[in-house]
Amino acid sequence: MALDKIKSTLRPGLQKILGLVHGKALAVGAVIVVLLLFLVSWYWSQEPEIFSVRANAEALAGANGQNVVTGYTTTASLYTLAHTLLNKPGGFLSNDIAPPGVLMDNMPNWEQGVLTQVRDMARALRKDFSRSQTQSREDPDLAIAEPQFNFDAKSWILPASEREYQRGLDKLDSYMVRLSDQNDSAQFYTRSDNLARWLGDVETRLGSLSQRLSASVGKPRLNTDLAGDADASQSTAGVDVVEVKTPWSQIDDVFYQARGTSWALIHLLRAVEVDFAEVLEKKNAVVSLRQIIRELEATQETVWSPFILNGSGFGLLANHSLVMANYISRANAAIIDLRRLLEQG
Repeated sequence: MALDKIKSTLRPGLQKILGLVHGKALAVGAVIVVLLLFLVSWYWSQEPEIFSVRANAEALAGANGQNVVTGYTTTASLYTLAHTLLNKPGGFLSNDIAPPGVLMDNMPNWEQGVLTQVRDMARALRKDFSRSQTQSREDPDLAIAEPQFNFDAKSWILPASEREYQRGLDKLDSYMVRLSDQNDSAQFYTRSDNLARWLGDVETRLGSLSQRLSASVGKPRLNTDLAGDADASQSTAGVDVVEVKTPWSQIDDVFYQARGTSWALIHLLRAVEVDFAEVLEKKNAVVSLRQIIRELEATQETVWSPFILNGSGFGLLANHSLVMANYISRANAAIIDLRRLLEQG
């Protein structure tokens, strides 16, 4: 009886102690899980380093027993950009549905910037660089690779984005093999008009990014949609003053998309400098191209702030979007001048 009485007296206390221990164990476990997710997400958020396009082309050619011919450096750079998207730490994160990938937004937006440039260059390869005239036949490998890179980046199953992009990579690799084969019909034409058309695509991409970055402060501007053409018209009437502002929730998204775009363009422009060396020298445009690359390299400087700040133009806090817009705008202006030089110089 006495023993039963002691047990009944101690039981509530023991249960309370066990409950506290169990609760603390769950709390500690939750903290450890959150910490691990944070560390993994931090590691996956590290942006890839800039690589040498010459060394990259030589490495790919050497590994496959190929020769670095005209156009090989540009194609190899495009291949490595797409390969990096799929094989960097964490892989392709834009279509992740599980943590920590689903909780990340900076790296997926960086991927979007790179993917846009991969798509544009793949289209330029298929449409211009691999064809001598408008009536010439398109390359069979590039005809498959280009639409594969335009597959939905958010698809995670049946089929997954990575699977479709990998098929595009395989066809791009096949084109590189054929390009270095003197007995094959694959070609890459380094013509000034071909290069100017691709630069036109780059110009519109950077122009859009510059506007979106500058719109972080949301200043009203005059409507210039029909400026420069007295006979121009549009579908519906527009207002005289336009309020353009990037939502605060998208400011860091646009910033990292611009960084990804610039990272990809640095490599593609360096590759163009190699493959189009004679064309650029005849136009006396090598320095102009290098200045564009230098402006874009400035966009890759380390971001020391843990957040993308959105201070006013002359306020106490920095505005990272305006700084990025400055570099993008200067690069875009230089691209406009280079394209005109290629077309008219």
